[in-house]
Amino acid sequence: MHNNNIRRFALCLSLLALSVGTAGAAVSPEEAAQLNSTLTPLGAERAGNAEGTIPAWDGGYTTVPAGFENGHRDFDPFANDKPLYSITAANLAEHQDKLAAGVVQLFKDNPETFRIDVYPTRRTASAPQWVYDNTLKNATNATLENDGLTVRGAYGGVPFPIPKTGIELVWNHQLQWRGEATEARYQVWTTTGEGRRILATAARDYAQYPYYYADGSAETTPNPKYMLAIQLAYEPAFRAGEALMVHNTLDYHQGRTLWQYLVGQRRVRQAPSINFDTPNVVASGTNFVDETFGYGGSPERYDWNLIGKREMIIPYNNNAMMAHSDAEVLGERHANPDLVRWELHRVWEVDATLKPGSRHAVPKRKFYFNEDTWGTAIFDGWDAEGSLWRTSVNTPFVAPDIPATVNFCGGFFHDHRTRAWVYNCAMGTDVKGSQFSIVPKRTESYFSPQSLLRMSGR
Repeated sequence: MHNNNIRRFALCLSLLALSVGTAGAAVSPEEAAQLNSTLTPLGAERAGNAEGTIPAWDGGYTTVPAGFENGHRDFDPFANDKPLYSITAANLAEHQDKLAAGVVQLFKDNPETFRIDVYPTRRTASAPQWVYDNTLKNATNATLENDGLTVRGAYGGVPFPIPKTGIELVWNHQLQWRGEATEARYQVWTTTGEGRRILATAARDYAQYPYYYADGSAETTPNPKYMLAIQLAYEPAFRAGEALMVHNTLDYHQGRTLWQYLVGQRRVRQAPSINFDTPNVVASGTNFVDETFGYGGSPERYDWNLIGKREMIIPYNNNAMMAHSDAEVLGERHANPDLVRWELHRVWEVDATLKPGSRHAVPKRKFYFNEDTWGTAIFDGWDAEGSLWRTSVNTPFVAPDIPATVNFCGGFFHDHRTRAWVYNCAMGTDVKGSQFSIVPKRTESYFSPQSLLRMSGR
């Protein structure tokens, strides 16, 4: 009898462990009420830090500048700010505890040229009231199923504003607020290890987010796609006319769907292989597909371990960078330090470790998700020998007309082995026309294979 009780108890523990690994539970109404008190409506700590170096959140930045034209992000809302201090190789040790490993490596690789100017922290993140209202509902309704690959009961806001697990933070990142429908023009520059600069892609991007349709709800749209996107390349000449389309869902258990149009084939075909550690053709293969935009695609190949929250110096509020040409931003081995704004913020730290039996070229990653936007600030990757290999750094910008701080497009990727690096989603003055526009929703048939063929075929 005693042994049977022990076995039953062990079985209960095993089932409990299994349930923790396969499902995420909604929080109680009492805990969710923090979103109206000690937490911001999106789930960050409302108060500043004890030292006063991180201020309290006061509603974010929603002031649209006079004369603003939709899509033009090259205004600097904090042009009068001066750096509080600068970090160089000489004083790196004083600040290293607040820097990601990959950023520290950039100092080691470029001791004479790499620098971080740290500005006053501006907590600009904001969203419409209906997004706040939906986030509050999600806190008590949203759950995870299928080992965290499926989100249920969430709509139109942060799905897990009071996260308990690492994979909930991954979903918060993927479902971050950036408007209902957008159009962007950008360029992607790759610099080889030998220092040769290549325009890998110039493209127009059309995206919309059914998960964030203001006129929808979890009841009327129970399983929305969270992103429909088309990228049309127009430069360099050999890639002009190529196109890629993706439908991302809240159910990676069923898979995501991608289509590709290649000029030489003159047809649209599904491209399920463009995923995970597939070399990213948009960046000449320098990074992997899932390393774009701070991490994209299914989280299925990793175990996601939530370490906790910490203060870190990260790029933030980088509108001023968009007022310069790409040539001005691009240094020889890294971005021009004069044009990148860094600030002290709180971030969530998550370790991603390759699951047993899964395959990926990067078996270990560490992510830092910004508490205000939920977007990835920085992530590092290590190879199978445990050596630091790859670093991705995002550069968010303020978009008060949405309102949002967009932590999705723009940033840098560094391969520490080869010293090749990428300026991703560059939206500086080289871009002809608007940089990142809010546009009316299109019909979902616009994001169909037939529509893609009409747009890209020639």
